This record gives sequence, C-alpha cells and structure tokens, in this order.
Amino acid sequence: MSSIINDLKSQYKFGGITQKLIYWNVMCFVFSFVFFGLLKLVNIDVDFIYYVSLSSNPVDLFWKPWSIITYAFFHSDIFHIFFNLMVLNFSSQLFLTFFNQKQLLGLYLLSAIFSGLIFVSTFYLMNVVLPLVGASAAIMAILVAATAYSPLMNVRLLLIGYVKLWQITLVILLIDLLQFRDANTGGHIAHFAGAFFGFVFIKLLENGIDLSKIVSSIIDFFVNLFDKSQSTPFKKVHKNYKRPVEKPAVSRIITKDKTQQQIDEILDKISRSGYDCLTKEEKEFLFKAGK
Repeated sequence: MSSIINDLKSQYKFGGITQKLIYWNVMCFVFSFVFFGLLKLVNIDVDFIYYVSLSSNPVDLFWKPWSIITYAFFHSDIFHIFFNLMVLNFSSQLFLTFFNQKQLLGLYLLSAIFSGLIFVSTFYLMNVVLPLVGASAAIMAILVAATAYSPLMNVRLLLIGYVKLWQITLVILLIDLLQFRDANTGGHIAHFAGAFFGFVFIKLLENGIDLSKIVSSIIDFFVNLFDKSQSTPFKKVHKNYKRPVEKPAVSRIITKDKTQQQIDEILDKISRSGYDCLTKEEKEFLFKAGK
C-alpha cells in the first residue's frame, strides 16, 4: 500500500500539468463523495455541491465568488468525471505538442471563467436558475485550441485508425449540438463557450498575445508572496578562514553531478514517454531524490 502511495506522490510531483489537473479533479470528486457520506451518517442533509457549483443566478456570485473556478473541478457522478478526464488527457497531450505547461493551465482556468460567465449571462436572460459543475467547458477549449492550431494533425484511434484532428473535434461539437435541447442545456452552452474561447486563445497567441500570462503572473505573485526564503530572518555569517580540504569537496561535487545527471535523464524519459515507462528502480530513485 505504501509503495502505491509513494508511486502516486512521485507521479504528481514529477508529472506535468495534465497529471496535476487530473489529480485535482479526482481529489475534488473524492472529497465531495466522502463529505456527502459523512453527512448522511450523522443525518445532516446538506448539498455540498451547491456551494462549489456555479449558479446561473448572478447574485450567488457575491456570496460564493469561488464558484466561478471550483465548478470546473467538481463532477456530478463517476461517469461524468471518467469521460471528462479521458478527453482532458487526450486533448492536453495534443495541446502540449505545440505549447507549454503554463499555457495549458492558463487556458484551462481562463476558459472555465469565460464559459462560466457566458452560462450565467445566458440563463439569467432566460430567467432560469440552474447549477453547473464539470470540467467539460475547459476541456473543450483545450481540444479546440489544439485543433485550431493544427487541424490536419493525424490522430490514431483504436479500431478506426488515423483520422484528422479536426474531424474528431467536429464530431464532438456535433454531438453537443444534437443534445442541445436535453436536460443539460446549460452544460452545452458552456461547452460551446469553451470552444469559442479556445479558438480565440490560439488566434491571439498566433498574433503575439498570450492570455495565459495573466494566470502565470497571478500565480507567480502569490508564490513570491509566500516564499519562505524571502521571510527568512537575517543571520550573521561567521567566516571560516581555515583552508578547506580539497579532496572531500571534489568528491561531494562529483556525487551531486552524477545524481543530478541521472535525475535529468529520468525526467527527460518521462517527458518523452510518460511516467509509466519508468522501471521500478528508476521510480524508487526518483522518489528518494525528491525527498
């Protein structure tokens, strides 16, 4: 059991933003499931999803402003999250073929906010109050963004063979369009809003405007704000004028260089083929080196 936990920790620590997004979605879903279970055990009837879902009533944003983001990390049931995470993994790998990790995270969060606002505005005008949860809108933005940048990319599908990326995206959008009048109309509105944002994101990026820098700047600000190294009090340094012994110093440097070289080789292997391609020894080495 401990080896599985260590393996999961290593995958999260050394994996890319795609794995982190998947982990965050899964953890949010598990937390909501456990939370509901505990409340039922003590006979408390509280709809936890209500507090993290996005309401189409704009007034609700005043008392739960976090919902404009949290709705994109929570899901209604196991089938909902399973399908979404499959498409997230697929579309993110395509997106990262051309762009970097920060741009992926920025697109995910910004498209979630944009799609959420479109959902709220549309249903408010229709005088309908409904909640919205799920990462579908943000995932649609990632898929459309990759398609807009390289529509003719060949993608190999199981039992079908190679097809063009634009054909996959078109089929998904058509399915959304055909289901537009079902019970999840709000979700489909958010999907198309996400698709639109993904297209605009790429066109702006091609013209030198990277919207993801907004998210990166905000994250960097808070990281620097809470950086422990900046809050460390000044300590008086006493110089040691005694000549250091050369041989042990050289030995330590060589050991560090070899270890770092092995870490770099493993990380390069992960970037090419994924974490699962590592041997058991490489995973154990990487986990110990990360401590």
